[in-house]
Amino acid sequence: MSLADHLMARIAAEGPMSLADYMAECLLNPVHGYYTTRDPLGTAGDFTTAPEISQMFGEMLGLCLAQCWLDQGRPAPFVLAELGPGRGTLMADILRATRGVPGFAEAARIVLVEASPALRARQAETLREAAPGWIDSADALPDDLPLFLVANEFFDALPVRQFLREGRGWRERVVGLKDGRLTPGLSAAAPLHALAHRLADTAEGEVVETCAPATAIVSAIGGRIAARGGVALIVDYGDWRSSGDTFQALRGHAPADPLADPGHADLTAHVDFEALARATPSAHSVMTPQGVFLERLGITARAQALASRMDGVALSSHIAAHRRLTHPDEMGTLFKVMALYPFTAAPPPGLEPAKPLE
Repeated sequence: MSLADHLMARIAAEGPMSLADYMAECLLNPVHGYYTTRDPLGTAGDFTTAPEISQMFGEMLGLCLAQCWLDQGRPAPFVLAELGPGRGTLMADILRATRGVPGFAEAARIVLVEASPALRARQAETLREAAPGWIDSADALPDDLPLFLVANEFFDALPVRQFLREGRGWRERVVGLKDGRLTPGLSAAAPLHALAHRLADTAEGEVVETCAPATAIVSAIGGRIAARGGVALIVDYGDWRSSGDTFQALRGHAPADPLADPGHADLTAHVDFEALARATPSAHSVMTPQGVFLERLGITARAQALASRMDGVALSSHIAAHRRLTHPDEMGTLFKVMALYPFTAAPPPGLEPAKPLE
């Protein structure tokens, strides 16, 4: 039975499902899920992330983490964790960049949060000398050690619910059946206490997205950091507040119909950074464009140093990679960065402290 057949049978028996349930099945179904059955990255896959574009991305994040570790008194041991590590490229670049920081590598206990058997195999190959440990979910992160964590393009893949404003109430977007095919639908309108505050900044017919798994994860991570120390660097595409329909599918590096051929395309939605900031019990930084953050950390100087040893096609590719990571017309503005850190510590390099939320 294909995933499409499974979903249609479930809907026929139970009624329309929320968008969040649909995303969870498409991405994480143990037999047919997108992430559980393949390596989705690179030119042969469906999308390319910043660590795969250039080593400079991981180097900048690694040095930022190391400086936070130094600023917090060099705690040893500590957990060095990544949520959704892809092929392990980002962690490999972090470890290489921090090799010259005395004591950092020796104190680090590397933990990768990855549920996909296919991606775990790639991570094991990439990081075979680092001896990482794997856990299935962020809930299982150690809570007895300082936590230094990075999450790049992790939260955008968590299941979202969508609500369409109708009067003083909201209609939830659902996935149902019509003529033997998966089709979008809407629930009946009803007031929602969780979205009461959005009545002030939305109009009739506008869409708001919520992501309960994201806020739960940030609450748990922020609690560990507030209690034990550390930092979390969250890098993803999105904005300060959810606005509009951002649910999308990507297949073969091109947009696709998210309800067609479930389990064979990457499904994502923009991250609501305000919701993450409100969920954490720790301090948090100002949400900052990725390009600004990387420039503050010195990526251009690093790019120039690497370019001095290149020519021809390699140099052209290197220049294009730097532009793609930092330029406002590329990933520089679309992607944002926010950090979680203890109230007793300074924010990470490249980021500014945020004012308390009202």
